[in-house]
Amino acid sequence: MILKKINNYSFMKRLLLLFVFSTIIVAGCRDLPANTDASATTTMMDDDKEKKPQEDTTQFTQLTWLDTTDQSLGKLTPGKEIEITWRFKNTGQHPLIVEGVNAPCGCTIPEKPEKPLLPGEEGIIKAKFNGSGTGYIVKQVHMVANTNPSKNHTLSFSGEIPVQKQ
Repeated sequence: MILKKINNYSFMKRLLLLFVFSTIIVAGCRDLPANTDASATTTMMDDDKEKKPQEDTTQFTQLTWLDTTDQSLGKLTPGKEIEITWRFKNTGQHPLIVEGVNAPCGCTIPEKPEKPLLPGEEGIIKAKFNGSGTGYIVKQVHMVANTNPSKNHTLSFSGEIPVQKQ
């Protein structure tokens, strides 16, 4: 009698698990599209692209860096603020607009030109570094502008900050 109850309980448990898994499988398959070939997938991806606003690249211009984008500053004084500059020139046919500059670290504060630079004009990206840290440091400034072939530009500087003697 006890064996019969145990077998009956085990059977009911298996039947319940089978029902739960069947329900999950049926519910999951119902949401799949009927046509899953590569052309349908490509069409769905193209539809997603169309929803995003397209940027007007006809107004993009070229930029030439007059200074190296990776500046080595040598030995730095601990805690002493310094200013780093990167000069560039609009060598394209349209006004150059620096949309933004930022630094991933709070120890570096970048500045961008406020007005668009006409073709042939030069501009400067400035950054103030507060002199924090010790040892060999490398800091970056990121710039976004209406430039071809890329809108994103990474500027960097490095230096050696000696350990302060106490």
